[in-house]
Amino acid sequence: MHRILRSRALAALTSPHGVDRYLELVNPMWAATEVRARVVSVHREVDLPGHPPVATLTLQPTSTWRGHRAGQHVQVGVEIDGARRTTRVFSVSSPESGQGDRFTITLRANPDAPGRQSVSRFLVERARPGTMVHLSQAEGDFVLPDHVPEHVLMISGGSGITPVMSMLRTLQRRTHRGRITFLHYAQSPAHQIFAAELDEVRRAGHGTDVHLLHPELGDPNLSPAYLERLVPGYRDVPTWACGPAPMIEAVRAAYDGSDALRVEYFRPPRAGTGTAGGEVTFARVGESAVNTGATLLEQAEALGLRPESGCRMGICLTCTTRKTEGTVRNVVTGAESSQPGEDVQICVNAPVGDCVVEL
Repeated sequence: MHRILRSRALAALTSPHGVDRYLELVNPMWAATEVRARVVSVHREVDLPGHPPVATLTLQPTSTWRGHRAGQHVQVGVEIDGARRTTRVFSVSSPESGQGDRFTITLRANPDAPGRQSVSRFLVERARPGTMVHLSQAEGDFVLPDHVPEHVLMISGGSGITPVMSMLRTLQRRTHRGRITFLHYAQSPAHQIFAAELDEVRRAGHGTDVHLLHPELGDPNLSPAYLERLVPGYRDVPTWACGPAPMIEAVRAAYDGSDALRVEYFRPPRAGTGTAGGEVTFARVGESAVNTGATLLEQAEALGLRPESGCRMGICLTCTTRKTEGTVRNVVTGAESSQPGEDVQICVNAPVGDCVVEL
C-alpha cells in the first residue's frame, strides 16, 4: 500500500496538492510521505506562579515517523488560530524510538519571537489529546554513540535537560552496565523538571549518580575544581552538555578544548548590540537600517519583516538566506565570514559593518 501511495502516477493524479493532502482529509493519521502526530496526553512538569510552565507532550506519530536516536530533536509545526503554519524545534525527551513509535517532547511555554504566536505556549497551554501537529523526521548529531563508553558524564541546565534525559532513559532501558554521572542545574527545587523520576533514579543507584544543583540554595557553580572533585579526570570522560549559552561557555572553559566534550546550546549566545556600525540592507524588500549588532533575523523583525524561521538556534536551517555582500559573525561559534554570495542562517549570524542579504 505504501508503495502505491508513494508512486509517481498517484502523485501526478493528485497534483498540485499531493497525496498527503487528500489522505489528511480522510484521516489525519494517514500519510504517504509527510509526518504528523496526534497529541495523546499533556502532563505539566513545572507550574509556578509568575514563571512559564513546562509540560511533556506524548505524541503518536504516523507510520512515516522513522524513529529517533537519544539526544535528537524534531521540528514541530502548528497552525494557530488559522494563521500560517509556524515551526519550532524541540528535543525529544523519551528513550530512543523506532518507526511509528510514540515519543515525548518536553518544553517550556516561552514566547518564541516578538509579534508572533508562540508555538511553545500553544502546545503547553492549548494543546489537548487529539490535537494534530506536523513533524519533521528526527535530526541532530548530539547523540549517544553506537558503542557507549563505560563511563559517561551528562551536564545540563534548565530546559536543556531534555536531550540528556532521553539519553539517560535510553541507557536505563538498555540496562547499561557502566557508570553514568548526571549533573543538572535548575533555578530552585521547585523549578526542577522530571524531579520525581530523577529522585527515584538517584535512590535506586545502579551505577547512576544524580546531582541536582540549585544556585538559589548556594550550590556550587561549574568550575574545573568542582568537576574534578565530582569526577576525577573529568576531561577524559566522554561528556554531553546541553543548556543555555552561559552554562555551555563555562563548560567549554572547564574542559579547555578536550575532545571528550560534546555540547548543544539550548539557546544561542546573543550578539552584542550597538557596536557593529555600518548599514544592513534587505535587498528584496528594499529596506535598510543602521546595523545594531543583533542577528540578521532580529534586525529584520525590528523593521517589521517576517522572514521564515524555525528553531532560532542555528539547528533547523529554515532561515537560511543568501548574503550577497559584507561580513557576518556566527554568534554560536564566533567565526566570521566575508565570502560573497554565501548562504547563512540569519538566526545565528550577526552582520559586522555593512551587509546585504536577499530578504
